[in-house]
Amino acid sequence: MIFKVYFQESIRQVPVRENTKSVFVEGESERDVRKKLANYDYNVEFVQAVKGAFLEYEQQNEDFKVLEI
Repeated sequence: MIFKVYFQESIRQVPVRENTKSVFVEGESERDVRKKLANYDYNVEFVQAVKGAFLEYEQQNEDFKVLEI
């Protein structure tokens, strides 16, 4: 399953909507995705499963890529 992860680039950074970035990660569950990102210095705000029409919409974006961890 593919998950969309919203995060700040630094664990020390306070979440601000304008600075929030996102990345797509493949994993078994939200917990699995958070484990995979534990080695990164990300302040993870939200992890959302992406499937169906939502996934198709995201795949149309030219910047769509799934992070290989």
